[in-house]
This record gives sequence, structure tokens and C-alpha cells, in this order.
Amino acid sequence: MTHTELDRLVAQIGEELLARVVPSGVPAGVTSGAAPKKGEGLNLPDQVCPGCVQRCVQTCARNTKEIIAAGAARVSASEKLTRIDPSIAALIDHTILKPEATRNDVVKICREAREYRFASVCVNPYWVPLVKAELSGSTVKVCSVVGFPLGATSTDAKVCETAAALRAGAQEIDMVINVGALRSGDTDAVKNDIQSVVRVAHQAGAIVKVILETALLDDTQKTVASKIAKSAGADFVKTSTGFSTSGATVHDIALMRAAVGPNIGVKASGGIRTLEDVQAMTAAGATRIGASASVKIVEATAA
Repeated sequence: MTHTELDRLVAQIGEELLARVVPSGVPAGVTSGAAPKKGEGLNLPDQVCPGCVQRCVQTCARNTKEIIAAGAARVSASEKLTRIDPSIAALIDHTILKPEATRNDVVKICREAREYRFASVCVNPYWVPLVKAELSGSTVKVCSVVGFPLGATSTDAKVCETAAALRAGAQEIDMVINVGALRSGDTDAVKNDIQSVVRVAHQAGAIVKVILETALLDDTQKTVASKIAKSAGADFVKTSTGFSTSGATVHDIALMRAAVGPNIGVKASGGIRTLEDVQAMTAAGATRIGASASVKIVEATAA
């Protein structure tokens, strides 16, 4: 059944139910009160939208109450879920990396990720066991960061951090490169750093995304870092931590895609807040998006 057919079926059921409960002579969907304004919210008391097609939970508190009063024990709503573009949701790592995030904040992110079917939930290592438990039984992956956000810890520390995250349930690792080593021209150290993390992650069946922190690099360094990450076996190259001076740009995504070719992923992260941002990044070559505004982005696809 297509989304259009499902919407039509919901409308027909609503019309039939309301025909039985709305007083004779009062057209369904016509009540007193002004229609909700765009962005004002749903289920406003005694208000419906002009031309209502009985998607009652989404648009009309009064009609929903009338249906329940007539004997319904449960009311379904299809429009919000069927109209969101799942191909956009599947690109997104739903992210909460701020240091002040609480347990409740992380649980909320996990529940949103399950509802919208995001690619993963990306958290600091402390929260990995909680995220694993909250996402149990879903298709959403558990992602953790390593060497975050500076990338300047030792390779041994990054390997230990990776192994601990994997034991706790992480399925994806976003590691920060040694930015200072790269800028110093020590490409062997950068490659060894990435390769060591990749080896541990791949042995556990996890993937690795390598964060370049593009705001701190010139274009030549971005290209070199992308090629090193590819040669070290990384599964993705990623723009940013979101904690530096700026985040992802279309220019950087295109540059990184050209450097790594078509066979590994490119993740745009940092400052991505709108559907238009996502569309611009994917057009430039991104295959994964890191965002904390994920819900706002996917709900924009239903507009």
C-alpha cells in the first residue's frame, strides 16, 4: 500500500466514524474556532483545519474526542509517520555529545532514533551501555566517539578506548585524527593511529569513521588526510567534531569525496540543522549525516 493509499484509507475511516457521531446537518470537519497556524502545534481545543480530511489525531481534538465518545478504545494516526522520508532518516547519526547531557537527554535521543529509524545514535563512551539497552531490538546502531574531541591522545589510548566501547556495545566508532601530527607532516603517525583503531574495530565487526576536523586544515591537508584514512582501512571520512571553529561545508564534502572515490562513506557533521543542509551535503557526496537537529530535519520532509 502506498502512502497516498494509506492516507486515503485513514480519511475514509474517519469520515465513516464521524458520519455516525456528528449531529445531522453539521458537515464533518466544520466547527467553530480558527484553524491552527503553521508551526502552532496540533490538537488545539475546538479547532480544526479548513478542508479537514479526518486525520483526526493530527489535526482535530474535537473530532478525536467524538470518535472516542462513540466507543473507540484506540485511535491510530498515519500521516506523520507515512510522510516522513525514510531515505533521509536512514542517513542520520542522531547525535548527543555535549558534556552536560543527562541520562534523560540520552534516553530521549534513543527514543527519537527508534521512532524515526535513524542510522545510529552517537554518544560519548560513558553512555554506550545505556544506548545499547535503549536501542535493543531496533535496527538503529550504537555509535561512540574515540579521542574526542581533540584527537591528541596517544594511539594506545585510542585503541583502549575503542576496545572498551566495543565491549560495551558500540557498533560504530567515530575517531578523531591526530590533527597536530598531520599539520606537522607526520603522515606515518596519522596512518598508524587510524590503522590501529580500524584493526580493533573491524575484528569486532564494527565500522570506523575518521574525523578530520576540517576547520583546522587547508585543502591540501584535507585531501591528504582523506587519502590516509582510506589507505588505513577506514569505512568513512568525516568532516568535524562540532566542537571546533566551524563544521561541515559543501566544499569540504566535495573535496573529501574526490579524494576517497566512490567506495567509502563520507560523513558531513557539524552545523547541519535543516533539510536543505542535508540535501546540499548529499548532493556534494555525503552518505551519512551527523546532526543533533535530526528530528527537525526529518519532520521537514513531511511538510
